Amino acid sequence: MKIVKALLSLCYMAAAASAAEEKQQKIIRIPLQKRSDSELVNDHLKREKDALTAAANEVEVKEAIAASSRRGLFVRGSVNDDSTDMEISGAESEVIKDYSNAQYFGVITIGTPPQSFKVIFDTGSSNLWVPKKGCHHCGYPFFGKKSKYNHHLSSSYVEDGTIFDITYGSGSVSGFFSLDTVTLAEDLDVEGQMFAEIEDAGGLGFAYSLGKFDGILGMGFESISVGGAPTVFGNAVSQGVVDESIFAFYLGDMSDGELTFGGIDESKFDGSTLSYVNLTETTYWQIDLNSASTSDGAYTSSNTSPVGAIIDSGTSLITGPKTEIAKLASAVGAKPNFVGEYTIACDLIDDMPDIVFTIGETDYQIPGSNTVIQSGNTCLFAFMGLDLGPTAPQWILGDVFMREFYTIFDVGAERVGFAKAI
Repeated sequence: MKIVKALLSLCYMAAAASAAEEKQQKIIRIPLQKRSDSELVNDHLKREKDALTAAANEVEVKEAIAASSRRGLFVRGSVNDDSTDMEISGAESEVIKDYSNAQYFGVITIGTPPQSFKVIFDTGSSNLWVPKKGCHHCGYPFFGKKSKYNHHLSSSYVEDGTIFDITYGSGSVSGFFSLDTVTLAEDLDVEGQMFAEIEDAGGLGFAYSLGKFDGILGMGFESISVGGAPTVFGNAVSQGVVDESIFAFYLGDMSDGELTFGGIDESKFDGSTLSYVNLTETTYWQIDLNSASTSDGAYTSSNTSPVGAIIDSGTSLITGPKTEIAKLASAVGAKPNFVGEYTIACDLIDDMPDIVFTIGETDYQIPGSNTVIQSGNTCLFAFMGLDLGPTAPQWILGDVFMREFYTIFDVGAERVGFAKAI
């Protein structure tokens, strides 16, 4: 009997080991590369310079319109003192502001044989797109060059042709849908994936043309996918190429990060701090935020009930209502500039209070020094005022938040988990 039990035990252990090995094989890790802080700050400085130019141009435009009006001439796009939609030369960088904030990107391949692309894994959208061969406004031959998809070279390509057009806060891209095999990491093959071949990315301006990424891979829900295209991760789950309908981000601090598909990487966080919060919407990754505050009591958000917040890997800063961010910035000593961003004297960083986000019954605390992005003598406060509308989520918790907390996106259970990153 003891021999039988021993044999059964060995068989069980072998089966368990085999199952564990198989599960481990289906947990896919993708290294995430990070833009340097100096690049991000330089983008900020360029936007500020462009805003100053735009402000000067605004005076010239108004004067020209006034003069034209006196002469009885028609002027396209009339401007008055209350206008917020003027077409002003030099303001193009305003359109691309949010896009240039996207810091982390990884590599995928599309087609057979594989064609490689750097993409931003964006939990704030749901479509996959890459530029096609012949794409307009998609980089330049000697700088900002993009990898471009050529479906004629792929034996697994399937034609679709449906028109695709998507608008981000930073601008738009357009093209058409196709289907092909998309590979995450080296061996997670998602077959027949619907994605967009982009013919024109001009709406994104120079930030895309000069950026280090080729396309976007949306990690939101299918409910917000343009054209109803199934998401890459949704197809990975339905095709059984991952064990669990979970993916998780570890965003390195001053280093590259990691995106894990089909499970979590327990070496990247303090398990004793892990807690989950249910989604309030299955569109973006939206949760309830009880409040935002500073640890010294100088600021507490004015909302008396929970407000919506999006966990967004595609936004590097944290955004909130303009009035709230203005109060928060004032409380920590940050000063506004022309483009709605804030800077702070670099010698004040060590004395800054922590910023606390209360979600559910848990306080998520970001050290004050980690809410500043520094390059040389310029220190950018990593919060921006953004009014998304009365019925929209009020806050976007981007990479500044996610760098502090390992973030688990649980598709099946419709929840998000946070744990202190290590």
